[in-house]
Amino acid sequence: MRMTASPMEAKSQVELPVGDGWWYEPKWDGFRCLAFKAKGRVELLAKSGKSLARFFPEVVERLERIEAEAFGLDGELLAQDGDRYAFEVLQQRLHPAESRIRKLAAETPATFALFDMLVDADGTDLRKHPHRERHERLQAFVERFGGPRLTLSPGTEDAALAQSWLDGGKLEGVVAKSRDGPYLEGERAMVKVKRLRSADCVVGGFRYASTGGRVGSLLLGLYDDAGLLNHVGFTSAFAGIDKGDLTRQLEGLRGGPGFTGRAPGGPSRWSTERSGEWEPLRHELVVEVGFDHVSDGRFRHGTKLLRFRPDKAPEQCRMEQLEA
Repeated sequence: MRMTASPMEAKSQVELPVGDGWWYEPKWDGFRCLAFKAKGRVELLAKSGKSLARFFPEVVERLERIEAEAFGLDGELLAQDGDRYAFEVLQQRLHPAESRIRKLAAETPATFALFDMLVDADGTDLRKHPHRERHERLQAFVERFGGPRLTLSPGTEDAALAQSWLDGGKLEGVVAKSRDGPYLEGERAMVKVKRLRSADCVVGGFRYASTGGRVGSLLLGLYDDAGLLNHVGFTSAFAGIDKGDLTRQLEGLRGGPGFTGRAPGGPSRWSTERSGEWEPLRHELVVEVGFDHVSDGRFRHGTKLLRFRPDKAPEQCRMEQLEA
């Protein structure tokens, strides 16, 4: 069995699709994770393709105990902070020290919420099968092997119920899937609707503040179909972030190509010699920003920094996010 895959992804829309043949699920605020077991060995893969197994040993151990030789699962790793799931708790797991990881695994064990199945417990590859069949197999798998930390993500065919989830304000969003569709690796074959519009962007450069020698703004980029990183806007809203630490992190990334497509510093009646200066970076840092309007492939206004995304590869940050 092939212990690797590119997760099926979603394209953004403003409204949920309605009509027959749609399945709706909550969009969780966690780490997307593909899990494979073959010949007793378990691998956990992030969206970027990098292994998460080292950082979530309790999940690996839980899957190793399942009495099945092979399977492939798609889901979300979640971690609780009190009565809510918190992305920040997961971020703490990406730590170089194994002792720290083991301590956090015991204190805040992750839940693996499953929403799709790529390979059944009998070894059948399900990727070409329709979603309704994959989900039936997944449900049977969870009924047999699941528990408090290995769960089935809720879902419904009722569009009104899914809209109520969206309107309730407790979820990041809702994902819709075609009930008749196969599992299309690496393709945006699903639909996602978020409560607030946001985009994952590569930090292609930064500007220093006018005084103090610290970061003033991050310059944001998205890749186009030619593989070029285009400047799409900036963020200077750093509430709750240590600017000194952030500045040192950015300075450690200097010397990269910056923006390989459309670059910042174009004509503006507000431009000054100082405002045109920026530091190009290596394409390594990914952030999620909230925004209101898009014009000509750019954020019309400054954006709000929501969080850092160490779980996402820069190449996955594409211009399609601005199309909805």
